[in-house]
Amino acid sequence: MLVFIAKRFLWMIPSLFAVSFLAFVLIQLPPGDYVTTYIATLAASNEIVDQNTAAQLRERFGLGDPMLVQYFKWIWGILTRGDFGISFEWQQPVSDLIWERMALTLVLALSTLIATWAIALPIGVYSAVRKYSIGDYFFTAFTFFGLAVPSFLLALVLMYVAAVEFGQDVGGLFSPEYENASWSFAKMVDLFSHLWLPVIILAVSSTASLIRVMRANMLDELPKPYVATARAKGLSEFRLLMKYPLMIALNPFISTIAWLLPNLISGSVVVAIVLNLPTAAPLLLQALMAQDMYLAGAFVLLICALTLIGSLISDILLALVDPRIRLE
Repeated sequence: MLVFIAKRFLWMIPSLFAVSFLAFVLIQLPPGDYVTTYIATLAASNEIVDQNTAAQLRERFGLGDPMLVQYFKWIWGILTRGDFGISFEWQQPVSDLIWERMALTLVLALSTLIATWAIALPIGVYSAVRKYSIGDYFFTAFTFFGLAVPSFLLALVLMYVAAVEFGQDVGGLFSPEYENASWSFAKMVDLFSHLWLPVIILAVSSTASLIRVMRANMLDELPKPYVATARAKGLSEFRLLMKYPLMIALNPFISTIAWLLPNLISGSVVVAIVLNLPTAAPLLLQALMAQDMYLAGAFVLLICALTLIGSLISDILLALVDPRIRLE
């Protein structure tokens, strides 16, 4: 296992270099650059920028250099100084913009992951064990509802219910008095008091799909001979389920770690905008629209790093849970 982990870490290094280069290239593929977008924004406000000013701006931001030169300057700054560059739009160091948002995004991602597992695991097992019961039909209807309803629509409905029916402060992750306050125990309590709404919204669709997967996997395992043998030897039904079929059926749950963390950063843009969440997704969208290449590139690089780390964690946990994978 240690050799496997070491090899995976070594493979992550060239993978991150390759992904960072591809991300840098893709961000610059659309016509124009940040200065072009900036001039278009000023033109919409009836402000005209002449060619000399545009050239000066490109020189100031280093956009006159060839793309390879820009990339190597950016990646060299990251490797030697931990400097992700300066955001063109915000005129601030990229690292100052992303770290707090990434921290809040990871808190939201882990909370959603825990909530998803806590709901989907017991329901999926129950639906398989009590196949075609009233409870199974009820949870099947819930999963179809969760898969069919768009997350942004569910967000709008729950925001209305929370604000009108319960008088709950909705939108954002903090109360107004804590938004710009330094971190303290009171601010953490305020964060968790606002966290439940986005967690429910983001967990619904993931929970619905995992319930179906867990039910299908358990139904595949329950008729197998080893289950009948364990039952014939007098093993209690609860211990039988926990020890054998459940451990094998857990594979898709563990595998979701590889894509859930990056998906919550890049895939929850609409929900984050609707709820006004200070997470990474809205800032990433804004950076991509403005062609703020250093800010967007830093986010894409971190998302890819989370994907690789999540894949490594998934592989390790799968090897610990499933002896068939260890054998292979």
